[in-house]
Formats: sequence, C-alpha cells, structure tokens
Amino acid sequence: MEVIIKETYEAISQEAATIIREAILAKPTLVLGLATGATPLGLYGELIRIHRQEGLDFSRVTTFNLDEYLGLPADHPQSYHYFMQENLFRHINISPENVHTPQGTAPDPVAYCDRYEEEIQRAGGIDIQVLGVGSNGHIGFNEPGSSLGSRTRIKTLTRETIEHNARFFSSADQVPRFAITMGVATILESRRCLVLASGREKARAVAAFIEGPITSSVTASALQLHPRVTALLDEAAASRLKLREYYRWVYENKSAAQRWRAT
Repeated sequence: MEVIIKETYEAISQEAATIIREAILAKPTLVLGLATGATPLGLYGELIRIHRQEGLDFSRVTTFNLDEYLGLPADHPQSYHYFMQENLFRHINISPENVHTPQGTAPDPVAYCDRYEEEIQRAGGIDIQVLGVGSNGHIGFNEPGSSLGSRTRIKTLTRETIEHNARFFSSADQVPRFAITMGVATILESRRCLVLASGREKARAVAAFIEGPITSSVTASALQLHPRVTALLDEAAASRLKLREYYRWVYENKSAAQRWRAT
C-alpha cells in the first residue's frame, strides 16, 4: 500500500484529482468507482475545475457508485444519486447512460444487487475505485463484521453510522436503516483503489486499516490484500500511524525507487 501524507485536505484532494486526470488521459474509457460523503467533495471540486479549465473529457468515462440508501428515491435530497448529480455529474460532460448509482427503490433489491455486479463486469471492471473510510473503519456500507468475501448486497447500518449520518437529515429517526452497497470482494476486484481520509476523527480508523490486522471488524483493512492501493491522508488523519515517517521517506524518494525498478 502506498501511503501519501499531505499537509491539508485541499492537498490530498488535488493529488487524487491529478491521479484520476492522468488515468482518464491515458484511458478515455476509464471505469471509475465513486464514493459519497464529505471526504470526496474536494476531489470532485477539483475534477470539475480541471474539466472547465483544462477541458478534461468525461464523455467516455463510466462510473459506478459504491452505495445508496435503501428506500430513498433518486430525487431525494439525501440520496446518493442526488449527491452525485449536485456535486459532480451535472458539472461535467459525462453521458447519463454511463452513470450507475444503486437504485434505492428497486422493486426487488436482492435481484437488483446481482444485476449491479453484472453491470460492473459488462463494463470491464472498475479501473479506479475512490473510497473514504468510516470512523469505525468501514468502506462503502460494509459495516464491522461484514464478510471480506462479500458482494453487492443489502446491508443493515450500525447505530454509529446512523448517528454519524443524522447530520444530513432532520433527525436520526429519518436516516434509513438499510443500504445497498458494493461488497468488500467487489471493491477488491478494482484494478486500483484510491483511499482518502481527512481529520483527526479518522486517525484511529486509518491506523487500524493500514497498520492493524486484517479483520472483518475493520473492513477497510482488507485493502492490505490489494496489490495497488494509494492512501491519501492529511496530517491529522495520519497522526496515529506508527510508520508515518517511513511513509514520508518512501514518498520523497518515489522517483528514485521507480527508476530502480525500471532497470
């Protein structure tokens, strides 16, 4: 796992946007997995800026979102479909038919989850999956105790997640108790994972998933098994890492290491 520590949230957002920009330029038909929540907002803002100022073309890019609340229609202000439209899609030239967000109101959500997996496979698999990390170490809505071999499915949310997300609703009682989420194994099949974490409140979860044991109690720890993960952290989120100075050293000497590998 490559761990990159930057001074600020803005810096990790810019670094993430640069990675995605370079990937789209190299492969205009990139398949991009996307996350919601506060953490990727800076990244999406940067991608919008790059599109407007540099002409980055999203017309052939395909996207798949990680998750959606079960029961919320696409036009609900707290649905993740609405979030993505407001914070990214309507500001870039992506084709609507290339956008995939789980349907929270699917008549048969179990069958729908299977079809979502099939759609990812038909698209050729996800090239880069953007991830945030929950304060309890979850990725997507794969709460603690989720199978590390799980696929897209319906997941019951923990009380902690419900209370954390209550700030987006009028009260915790209005937060849905269930969600459709990509599974851990689905995420691990992505060719590259890009994990963003910011703030001291994420420091414990960051240390657990990067340096702790691989365990279903911290589903993000399964990323240790992936051959190509980049964790982008600000100073606060990295504050509990025991090896943070080594990670800095590796990053500072990255170009030299790449030259060595090429010889």
